[in-house]
Amino acid sequence: MKKFLIPLVVIGVIIFAIYSWGVGINNTAVELEANAKTAWSNVESSYQRRSDLYNSIIKTVQGSADFERKTLNEVIEARSKATSVNIDANNLSPENVAKFQQAQSQLSGSFSRLIASFERYPELRTTEQFKEFQSQQEGTENRINVARDRYNDAVNKYDIYTTKFPNKILAGMFGFKEMARYKADPGSEKVPDVEFKFD
Repeated sequence: MKKFLIPLVVIGVIIFAIYSWGVGINNTAVELEANAKTAWSNVESSYQRRSDLYNSIIKTVQGSADFERKTLNEVIEARSKATSVNIDANNLSPENVAKFQQAQSQLSGSFSRLIASFERYPELRTTEQFKEFQSQQEGTENRINVARDRYNDAVNKYDIYTTKFPNKILAGMFGFKEMARYKADPGSEKVPDVEFKFD
């Protein structure tokens, strides 16, 4: 009778160990995935802050009747596109993240052209709204950069955990997929030419 129970106990212990191992992998992957999704939400939040900041200066510029309408309209259109690209945190595929990043880059590029054109409008640069915008812009861009770095760090931890053997086997069975990292904009690796003109 006792000899009959020994194999059952051994089998039971093995099954329990495998179950505990599987639950441990699943729970850790869930936690890491949730951290990456939260980090992505922080990226979106930082971009929303920038969008709101841009909106405030756009309203200031609109009040200037003689300002270049074409440049302003480009910014308004790019801002509209950037805010319309929403990504479900449950689907952070490379394609979706690239689409979001492209919309943000277009907004940033058109806004840079708008800021460059301010040189021709000294009365606009002296307004309180513009001064406030300038003081907040650098901090906002830094927040965006920090949020993107933290998101990439969270995704890296998640991806390493779910793709290492033997976790990869169970992670695939549990439906955990690779997440996309935030990448640098194309061409940003090139150092821009900066010319200083002295009178």
